[in-house]
Order: sequence, then structure tokens, then C-alpha cells
Amino acid sequence: MPLALAISPHLDDAAFSAGGALALLARQGWEVVVATLFTATVPDPAGFALACQTDKGLPPEADYMAIRREEDRAACAALGARPLHLPLREAPHRGYASAAALFAAPRSDDMAHLDAAAAIEPLLEELRPDLLLAPQAIGGHVDHVLTVRALQLVDSPLPTLWWRDFPYTTRADTPRRPFEAMLARYPETRLPTDPAAKHAACAAYATQLGFQFGGADGLARALAATGGEEIARAQGHAPPLTRAA
Repeated sequence: MPLALAISPHLDDAAFSAGGALALLARQGWEVVVATLFTATVPDPAGFALACQTDKGLPPEADYMAIRREEDRAACAALGARPLHLPLREAPHRGYASAAALFAAPRSDDMAHLDAAAAIEPLLEELRPDLLLAPQAIGGHVDHVLTVRALQLVDSPLPTLWWRDFPYTTRADTPRRPFEAMLARYPETRLPTDPAAKHAACAAYATQLGFQFGGADGLARALAATGGEEIARAQGHAPPLTRAA
């Protein structure tokens, strides 16, 4: 059975950006694994890190990342994928103290890409995937940027589909494309998808829907506006992906 490994910065990125393709791969007999890098619980968050959970209606004592990991398990079940949660800390727990800082250049003292590369390498050894999927870091979120840097360090020869980061692709306030020059050498391809499974998976991230889309109805509208389309840059010779019957 061929195996597809999605390297997701956060608990929702793979589903939001490539969930339709991942679901279709699973339906067509692939083993699909979604490995999310930044999922660690950090006890007693404060400042901006605490605000990132309380502004979503969660009390300070809640284990925000445990809730998000459970959402991810439900989302992956909807996709037919197996979730893996790697214990790296999200940017607000690494000294990024505002929303603006999350979308600026990575801090010079932030070595999270080294930790991410060290986590990805044994996954590749263990799983021996046939295909990687990963973000382009459109929008410039620091965790997405450092995920790409980690994959550059790993320098895997595997075929890779670099997904367009949704919903940042739809937003005028996050226009950055820090790897545009690197990725321009790879052809764009429209991925075959399962839009219904993607919608079900995205809806599982209940803590994020209000913040990202204004609620469940907003999610439905945002997905409908894409027409079910997912676009990636194809590096290497990816195995043929067939469309749904």
C-alpha cells in the first residue's frame, strides 16, 4: 500500500489546505498520515500565548492544545488519515508576543526549524512514504515558514506536493509568499479532491471556526468559494493521482 505523509505546521493546516486530496488518496487505497509539528501543551501559558486560547472562548485553565489534538483526531477520521502529533511548541510559546509578530520574519534566536527537521527525519525513516505533502507558507506565518525551512534541511528526494495555504490564500492582510522564488520552478497542479470529506474534516476544528471563518457557516462559504479546488506545486515525479469517480 502506498503511503502519503502530510507535514502540517498546525492542527488544521493539512485539512484546510489539502484535506480533499488527502481524503481522496485514502479512498483510493493509500495509507495517509498527517504529522503535525507544533502541538505541544505548555503549562500555565501567559500573555499573548494565553490570549490565543481565551480569545476563542476557552478558560485559562483549559489545556488548549489537548483540545486541539482531539479535534485533529476527529478531522483525520473524516479524512481516513492517521494523525501523528509531534511535541514542538507553537510560536506564541517561543517568544512571539503579538499577531503581527506571527506574520513577520522568524526571530533570529528561534531554532524551531532545527527541532522540526530532527523530528521529520526519523518519521521518514520509519514510515518510508511514497509521497510528501507540505505547505508553501503562503501568508508567511512563522510556523509555516520554519516548517518549510525544516524540509529544506531534511532535503528529501521524495516527490512532494507543496500545497497552497488556505485560508491565507484568500486574505489581503497576509500576502507574503516567502518561498515563491524557490517554488516557482515546480509546476502548479490541480489536485483531485473529495470536497465533502474535506468539509467534514475542517468542521471538526471547532475552536478555530469562529476565529478563522466567523463560524461554521463562514467555513462552508469559504470552502464553497474555492469550488473544491486544491492547487499544489509538484516537486519531482509524484505518483499519479486519479479523480473521484
